[in-house]
Amino acid sequence: MRLFHSPTSPFVRKVMVVLHETGQLGDVTLVPAAGTAVAPGTMPLSLNPLGKIPALERADGPALYDSRVICRYLSDRAGAALYPPGARQWDTLTLEATGDGIMDASVLMVYEARVRPEAFRSSDWVEGQWAKIDRALGVLENRWMSHLLGPLDIGQIAVACALGHLDFRHGARNWRLGRGALDDWFAAFSARPAMTATAPVG
Repeated sequence: MRLFHSPTSPFVRKVMVVLHETGQLGDVTLVPAAGTAVAPGTMPLSLNPLGKIPALERADGPALYDSRVICRYLSDRAGAALYPPGARQWDTLTLEATGDGIMDASVLMVYEARVRPEAFRSSDWVEGQWAKIDRALGVLENRWMSHLLGPLDIGQIAVACALGHLDFRHGARNWRLGRGALDDWFAAFSARPAMTATAPVG
């Protein structure tokens, strides 16, 4: 398999953490890819018409995208338990969606500064993205801690990668303020080998 990859993408990191946690890293070749909607660069457009990463090229079917699909495929391929059965499954998927939503908003804030011409940038739009993140962080702190402290699943991985991206790109915003339980959980989760091996650089 080939994974189209950037070490700064939180969505790629999510897939990489799953590869580490499920023992499949050696089954994948990493292919560097970079670009934006206005300048696709080396994005794998022939594999993912949406022009995004991660995209996973495999021998037994068409390429897979986005991170949710790839992570589910890898979990199933390894017989892992990242998507638990029963009622916990729906909590796990909702938690994954929350983490992915934080990543989306975080990346859009970066793109506003890097891709949109300065004369057209909107601080109100940026703050609107941060408001989504802030609300989600509050819900994680007040609603989801018991789940985050439970057995490893994809929801935890998504949230951890999202928080890592906030540190990487928006550290001055201090997401930890007033969220001691979430901060403590993230510190412990970040010590996992899969997280230390995939910390963003660049």
